[in-house]
Amino acid sequence: MRPIGLDDILGRERYGEVREAIRRRIIAHKRMRRVAVGDSMSLVFEDRATVWYQTQEMLWIEHITDLDAIRAELAVYNELLPGDEDLAATLLIELAEQDRIREEFQRLLGLDRHVALLLGERRIPASFEEGRQTDDKISAVQYLRFSVDAGARQALAGGAPMAIVVDHPNYTATATLSDASRAGIAGSFLDAGIADADLRRVCDGV
Repeated sequence: MRPIGLDDILGRERYGEVREAIRRRIIAHKRMRRVAVGDSMSLVFEDRATVWYQTQEMLWIEHITDLDAIRAELAVYNELLPGDEDLAATLLIELAEQDRIREEFQRLLGLDRHVALLLGERRIPASFEEGRQTDDKISAVQYLRFSVDAGARQALAGGAPMAIVVDHPNYTATATLSDASRAGIAGSFLDAGIADADLRRVCDGV
């Protein structure tokens, strides 16, 4: 997927003018790319529009206007984009019991060995970004990838059903993606033109 470049970035003043409209469009866009897995976890499959928005928000919040600093942020956030042979997702852990949150997070240690994508008859284990889990601590935000080889890409293009499964000893859940979500995720991954069109729709009219 084509990286986000300087030419894609709106200047701070312009982004401030359209930020609320962009936020509403991104919420709608992410709704079709988000899958709830049980009561406490959700995945958002990333694409050019979601990564562009995260970059713009960071530049806005941190008041970053220097071109070299913007390039540095782009390098960081472009790492979240899916590659030619993998789907990329952000996993969010949202625990309701705030008084027991440390204990509950510790119960999820080892999660990186217990998340997989089911694609038709295929089971594709998630590869988690390193450094977001230690022997006694796990982050509430995890970045992961699912390797999509030629056979898996063929299954995606052929409309194979998709599901996310978590089979951790302390958290078990399976979520099947809707046909619309599966088609949107597969489309933006398999066709760069669709990914670009998704970003254009988010920015349409701004």
